[in-house]
Amino acid sequence: MTTELEHLAARLREFARVRDWEQFHTPKNLVMALAGEVGELAAEFQWLTADESRSPDPETLARMRTELGDVTLYLVRLADVLGVDLMAAATAKLDDNDRRYDADLYRGSARKAPPSARGD
Repeated sequence: MTTELEHLAARLREFARVRDWEQFHTPKNLVMALAGEVGELAAEFQWLTADESRSPDPETLARMRTELGDVTLYLVRLADVLGVDLMAAATAKLDDNDRRYDADLYRGSARKAPPSARGD
């Protein structure tokens, strides 16, 4: 069974192939493009209040949606080029965070886990 994420990765792979862009899709180039797109997404939030960021106006939300799409595309393409199962990596990270941040100890707190709990 092919997941939506796998389908998206395959579509991106084909998109790059037919344009002969694989030569440009090195991990370094993709991560730089990803960082740029995250910056563009951050710019949409830069001067919003906390409340405005939770409920952006329709025009702002449309721009955010576009930037989120760009971030997603570059992230999926980077993972594909590196041979990383993005869902497995995210699930493993969430499992790790679940172990590091005990709900009873960290409920309502933004503090970081101590280095020994983070595996530093």
